[in-house]
Amino acid sequence: MVLVINNRDNVGIALEDISSGMEVKAGGKSIIALDSIMFGHKLALTDIRKGESIIKYGEVIGVAVMDIKKGAHVHVHNIVGLRGRGDRTT
Repeated sequence: MVLVINNRDNVGIALEDISSGMEVKAGGKSIIALDSIMFGHKLALTDIRKGESIIKYGEVIGVAVMDIKKGAHVHVHNIVGLRGRGDRTT
């Protein structure tokens, strides 16, 4: 199961470990996981292009540093976070 809070979200949160190839329900849609995703980590709900905002809980939390396919694991390897960094004021 994948938690989606806001209809603006382009990532959902894994509420259990998800295996690559597993079909999951997220925001009323079925998505095939392209990667294994650990509990609490993010799954792309749509294709996200490099430079696009990562939106979780209706808020921008980061920016994609590469193209991310729907169903892929979204984490520090493919986004740069914008919150709690200490080197940014916005």
